[in-house]
Amino acid sequence: MNELFGTLSDGTPVHRWTLERAGVRVRVLTYGGIVQSAEVPDRDGRTADVVLGFAGPDGYLAHPEPYFGALVGRYANRIADGRFTLDGRTYTLALNNGPNSLHGGERGFDKRVWDAEPAGRHGVRLRRISPHGEEGFPGRLEISATYTLEEPGALRIAYEAVTDAPTVVNPTNHSYFNLGGSGHTGGHELRIDASRITPVDADLIPAGAPAEVAGTRFDFRRARKVGAGYDHNFVLDKGVTDTAVPVAELYDPASGRALTVATTEPGLQLYTADHLGEPFAPGDGIALETQHFPDSPNRPDFPSTVLRPGEVFRSETVYGFSAR
Repeated sequence: MNELFGTLSDGTPVHRWTLERAGVRVRVLTYGGIVQSAEVPDRDGRTADVVLGFAGPDGYLAHPEPYFGALVGRYANRIADGRFTLDGRTYTLALNNGPNSLHGGERGFDKRVWDAEPAGRHGVRLRRISPHGEEGFPGRLEISATYTLEEPGALRIAYEAVTDAPTVVNPTNHSYFNLGGSGHTGGHELRIDASRITPVDADLIPAGAPAEVAGTRFDFRRARKVGAGYDHNFVLDKGVTDTAVPVAELYDPASGRALTVATTEPGLQLYTADHLGEPFAPGDGIALETQHFPDSPNRPDFPSTVLRPGEVFRSETVYGFSAR
């Protein structure tokens, strides 16, 4: 179902697409590719919205920086000093996170209205063209993101992109999950199939080689309570894959709701939302951002995010909802 969600200040309409299947209802906006809501039953069949969001466009416009539910890009996460060199040419990006560029710059994919069309019976495909030079990135990028609700209640997000000039591409979804439906997520339990993380400096830029998680607070190889103080990239043991492989599970013992994450990506950014403000509070949601590593354009030792003419960028992440 497609309906008018509201309008932006310049009169541009924002539409909302509702996907419903197997007792799960997900709503996606054309503004920012935002997952506005995901209504999921608990172990007793009671339904609650398990992602943080707003009832109208004004909420998202008033609170842009947390990237609630958004499709972020061209480059998710940080690029140090807002600069990278590709094929001998240096590109300068907007600095919107201290000395760094974050999530595509000042007006990235999350602040654009996307074209939308049905994708089968249970999906919607969003498309846009990011022109050469947008936020400093090279190349005219044609990109799509297809949201499909699959049995038995799994949201699949599949990205595709092509370019007419060498560029870097690294999109992700930035939903904040609260499997209890409200309140603090401190009681949630998390497992991540990652033996290493990328250590970061004070500006959250990777520093040095990936480090082992064994014996540290970053060891989620066995499920345990999440806690607070995380905004870190986990190096998934599986690496880059052609198909989505299960890599993580978030579980709320109180409601019985579980969220599994499968992806083709090599990294997962765990963000415990310690800086959320009104109308939410710190720790009200947990972001599990599947992506390539932060600052990869400046780190030849990391998996590459370079896309060249004639190539097709593909990435896929599946968020599976269940209860037990």
